[in-house]
Amino acid sequence: MRYTLSLIGACALSLLLAVDAAQAEIPVVPAASLGLNQAQLDRIDALVKEEIEAKRLPGCVVAIGRTGGIGFLKAYGDRRVEPSQEEMTVDTVFDMASLTKPIATATSVMILVEQGKVRLRNPVAEYIPEFAQNGKENITVEDLLVHRGGLIPDNALSDYEDGEEKAWERLFALPTDRPGKQFIYSDVGFLTLGKIVERASGKNVAEFAAENIFKPLGMKDSGYTPSKELSQRAATTEKRDDEWMRGEVHDPRAYLLNGVAGHAGLFSTAADLAIYCDAFLRGASNKSSQELARGDDGKSAAHAVPPFVMSRATLAEMLRPRDVAGNSRALGWDNKSAYSTNRGELLSSRAVGHGGFTGTAMWIDPELDLFVIFLSNRVHPKGDGLVNPLAGRIGSVAAAAIDGPNPTSVAVAAKTAVEEKAEGAGDVRPALHAVEATKVSKAKRPQVLTGIDVLARDGFKQLAGRKVGLITNHTGLDRDGRRTIDLLANAPGVKLVAIFSPEHGIAGKLDHDGITDARDEATGLKIHSLYGETRKPTAEQLKGIDTIVFDIQDIGCRFYTYESTMTWAMEAAGEHGLKYVVLDRPNPIGGVAMEGPLADGGRESFVGCHTVPLRHGLTVGELATMYRAEREIEVDLEVIKAENWRRGDYWDATGLTWVNQSPNMRSLTEAILYPGMGVWETTNVSVGRGTDTPFELIGAPWIDGQKLAAELNGAGLPGVRFTPIEFTPSDSKFKEQKCGGVNVAITNQAEFNAVAVGLELAATLRRLYPLDWQVKAADRLLINDEVYQAIVAGADRAELEALFADDLKEFGKRRQKFLLYGE
Repeated sequence: MRYTLSLIGACALSLLLAVDAAQAEIPVVPAASLGLNQAQLDRIDALVKEEIEAKRLPGCVVAIGRTGGIGFLKAYGDRRVEPSQEEMTVDTVFDMASLTKPIATATSVMILVEQGKVRLRNPVAEYIPEFAQNGKENITVEDLLVHRGGLIPDNALSDYEDGEEKAWERLFALPTDRPGKQFIYSDVGFLTLGKIVERASGKNVAEFAAENIFKPLGMKDSGYTPSKELSQRAATTEKRDDEWMRGEVHDPRAYLLNGVAGHAGLFSTAADLAIYCDAFLRGASNKSSQELARGDDGKSAAHAVPPFVMSRATLAEMLRPRDVAGNSRALGWDNKSAYSTNRGELLSSRAVGHGGFTGTAMWIDPELDLFVIFLSNRVHPKGDGLVNPLAGRIGSVAAAAIDGPNPTSVAVAAKTAVEEKAEGAGDVRPALHAVEATKVSKAKRPQVLTGIDVLARDGFKQLAGRKVGLITNHTGLDRDGRRTIDLLANAPGVKLVAIFSPEHGIAGKLDHDGITDARDEATGLKIHSLYGETRKPTAEQLKGIDTIVFDIQDIGCRFYTYESTMTWAMEAAGEHGLKYVVLDRPNPIGGVAMEGPLADGGRESFVGCHTVPLRHGLTVGELATMYRAEREIEVDLEVIKAENWRRGDYWDATGLTWVNQSPNMRSLTEAILYPGMGVWETTNVSVGRGTDTPFELIGAPWIDGQKLAAELNGAGLPGVRFTPIEFTPSDSKFKEQKCGGVNVAITNQAEFNAVAVGLELAATLRRLYPLDWQVKAADRLLINDEVYQAIVAGADRAELEALFADDLKEFGKRRQKFLLYGE
């Protein structure tokens, strides 16, 4: 038995059989440099040898790596045994079979989703009208991606024998069986998805994937219908018409479609797949945008570097597991289903992967920062090989080999940021990595525009002929810092009649109740306070107005009262027959994550006007559309959307200037912390008001900071560390009293969950200080009696989170139809 082994060291790149070092886009490095144990990885040799000797496969290539490098790359056995013997090499080209589904087709679909050309929720028939036959009119794109369309696995080969046109007619005429109710792994579904790519882009899936995936990533040996040169180093599969298939697609239906299909037809190599996996891991990384953008000088680049061919938000949606009749599937990917026999048992719950009929498998684990690539031609020569169990065991060996962090990923991220910063590029997508570092393709991202920017750009046509009452404050600014007040006062065809201000007043500096009316010096207009005698515009205040415009920057937390001001004013507009226009703005803490219990129905108040979680992940425009529908507000609502904002973006990725939204909301860090820290300020603890860092600390005269920090750090919460401190507030609670407590430091923005921190704090304070912590008023902002009673009873964080887990999941479904910015 022969094995072609590559040495696992950067100095040994020249010894990789048949691989030019200059083409090794992802460097092969010592396993230890990636935090992998070489002795553990060496166990793979014996596993593969046993299976080859049992004739379950003629040979294979195994590649294992983490972000920034390949720590294990070996070729075993033969890539051809008939009609002549040919040794396996690490650059062998393999027929990917069903790995085509996630790598080419699903990735292409998600890129089209990001481009706004396809929507997951939309019926397939919107893109392929002929598909709407025999009960298939309501099957969605997402249904096909997770195999719940009720379609048969494969249709008859005879359907393809009269040419492509007839083949598609017959495929589109196929029936369905209980779509949405069952899991049926279906090539038919992915054939259809390939056609959606063609209809939406004007290019077949081979052309689209080449232009949007393989070329940008530098996957030089990947694509459909490989060239003669690539075919010469392709692994042989079976015979077709008495000729051995080599560089010719094995799948008979793809073959009859000239080698190009959504379910099969892709060819690639281990090195190219490692490129894809590396970029994928960067895109799915839990590292914060600051960490990814940090240079080796310790300073931050202007913005984060998007690492994949799609945005982080798009990839996060692609990776989100869906339960399909007891099978966990992501979009185009397997997660844990009946087809997961090639999955390593030790991979994390975030791992996704897929296999191919010819003997291929690939798994990517963002949690472990690990990829495992197994490529074989198990169908050669007789079609009776078996490799899925072997691929699964190799995955477990690889996961068990992790014995430390991966310093390479941090170094490469820093290098990328430094290069990008030096070049002054905009938003970029990394291409491949040569042995030393990352080369970055420069693709400047369009500026994020808020609603007022869009309104001004469009010449204020949306308000033409309108008499406007503007609800705003100091955050109502365009990109150039001009006040919305002044822009509307001078807008052609618009008459600004009155101004309304929320809590903290028009300048955002007041921190007390009973704020009185005022007058704007620049325009001479009266400013009606909506945080004084009334919190809802009155009939008297609305005289002469036919349109209310709302433009205030929110921070994405339920009890931040600007949301209630918006909602109550919208109700007033409905009651008085006025038009209501929201100038939308990004959610500064992102539009993906949702955290915390929902407010109890029937308990709505000015600090929680609707049944949403503490962190809802919506913009004010999205909240307005949800509240109008769910609160049954009869009002003519228009949302002028922000442009070029992506749901996964925090404020630091927008390029917009930060403005302190209120006296104690002074940074993005404080906004991120607020849903978990601010919720307890109704109890007898200080959350830092009267200090330089409100919401970044919590304490009281009766708290032992060292003890509290030790307990909180011991809880193992991701993305955060707690430091014992002493502080003396100059204002607010415990004014001029020394307090013990903790500083809360976010170490990983992507992993950090503010409400989880808040609940851990509550459970710990209740356990350590049952007599000192006066929890009675906690429910004023929590607004969830079940969770409040559990805190009083001494429940731990896990028990508290379990109480609202189902509600939070249901809210995720509720909000879907109100999202204005992507999937």
